[in-house]
Amino acid sequence: MERTRFLWKKFLFTALRVAIGWHFLYEGCVKLAAGSWSAEAYLAGTTGFMAPVYHWLAAAPVIGGINWLNIIGLILIGLALFMGCCVRLSAFVGAALLMLYYFAYPPFGLSLLSAARESHLFVVDPLLLEALTLLCIAVFRPEGYGVAGLVAYIRQQRPAAGAVADESGRRKALKDIAVFPLLGLFGWGAWHNARRYGVDVMSGATVQINRQELSKLKGELPCGKIGTHTISRLVLGGNLIGGWAHARDLLYADQLFKAYNNEHKIYETLMLAEAAGINTINIGFPSNALLQKYKKVTGSKIKVITQIAADVKEESTLFNNLYKAIDFGVDIIQIQGNWCDWMVRDRHVDRIGRLLAKIRDEGYTAGLGAHTIDSLIACRDAGIIPDYYMKTMHHDRYWSAHPRENRVPFETDGANHLDHNKYHNNLFCPFPERVTEFVSQATVPVMGFKVLAAGAIPPEDGFQWAFVNGADFICVGMFDFQIVRDVNICLDVLAAIGQNHSRSRAWAG
Repeated sequence: MERTRFLWKKFLFTALRVAIGWHFLYEGCVKLAAGSWSAEAYLAGTTGFMAPVYHWLAAAPVIGGINWLNIIGLILIGLALFMGCCVRLSAFVGAALLMLYYFAYPPFGLSLLSAARESHLFVVDPLLLEALTLLCIAVFRPEGYGVAGLVAYIRQQRPAAGAVADESGRRKALKDIAVFPLLGLFGWGAWHNARRYGVDVMSGATVQINRQELSKLKGELPCGKIGTHTISRLVLGGNLIGGWAHARDLLYADQLFKAYNNEHKIYETLMLAEAAGINTINIGFPSNALLQKYKKVTGSKIKVITQIAADVKEESTLFNNLYKAIDFGVDIIQIQGNWCDWMVRDRHVDRIGRLLAKIRDEGYTAGLGAHTIDSLIACRDAGIIPDYYMKTMHHDRYWSAHPRENRVPFETDGANHLDHNKYHNNLFCPFPERVTEFVSQATVPVMGFKVLAAGAIPPEDGFQWAFVNGADFICVGMFDFQIVRDVNICLDVLAAIGQNHSRSRAWAG
């Protein structure tokens, strides 16, 4: 009876140790496989009494080394625990690493409101529980099966020459060896999952969208056509999800967005947007991998418009980003606005035409973006017409807009001035009357973006101005808590325009 109880204890301890080891190992391998993983956003958004230390680490030039230390530490600790070697040391180090995570977002005080954790508990959370478990393993050193036991058997239980090996020792050695095929089984399962989805899986069932908010929807978003694609009139912008924004002189805004929009929150946002009737997102090129993962994991049908860059100096690399976008499985391909501006400014309009033609040759709808209306006028005058335009469209009746007499073409992608009467990341449609004139003559659909002037204009005002002045679609960056309200505002604006017949042109899409 006593021996049976002892064996059960060994099995249970081994299972506990292997489970924690796999947790560490998997986390490390996933971060390694991601290639571009960084702890920067996690560290930058920390709270609590140790926040200054974490913030310093996030801003330090050694962040790359910190990323690698984290990945290597997770993998080595995980392997040691799973295989049952150097258990005491790995348990101590693992507990210390978990406590560093714990104090990054401590579950007490104001950090109860933090969105960085999947569990919002007071003082005790899964990190603390796992760390305490590892400390118990390190201090009490319960016996289990693994590499250490196998090595001890080889060293201490080896039968003398000519003697018969102890049968119980052989059985114990076989149990110690069992961790090897178990690791192979776990590894094969994870590899098979990654091969199937191409990514680490975050099940859609674990992401809960705000159903209560959805109940406030006033109706269904109308749609239009761009090429062969049916697009919702309100399109989700990708800047906030990508972690960058025009924020005038608010230097912390990008870090704030990255800290809030972790991957779980991005999934919530995308799922909520789709449930609210937004069927399209327009993203910067760096967000392609994330959207590809989201669609594979959730089975989403959201249409992805990706913005591509083209080198204004090197002819040989003109199509590089186009081919990469195709590999990501996007739906619509658009020349990014600042790159269009630069190619026009630097007198490479012909390259815009060749790039649009190549997009079409590959079977994709081809869009052309711009911040400065001069860029689109130059392309039109050169006979270069895309399948749709994407143009910054907002009025300038807000406080931080600098005087018209000081505005110049292409300043949106230029230097920021300390003089308040000049550009400082504050105005994105510098010549609104010229824009509305161009749009009124456009023969293809027009998607307006920056319609709120990066938060300077209320959505009721910005949406109306863009639609009244000819936008067929508007692209708006939204946090999850803004989506339902923005959809309702869009519905109200479109309904009012339909009743008043106040639109400057017929719908082109």
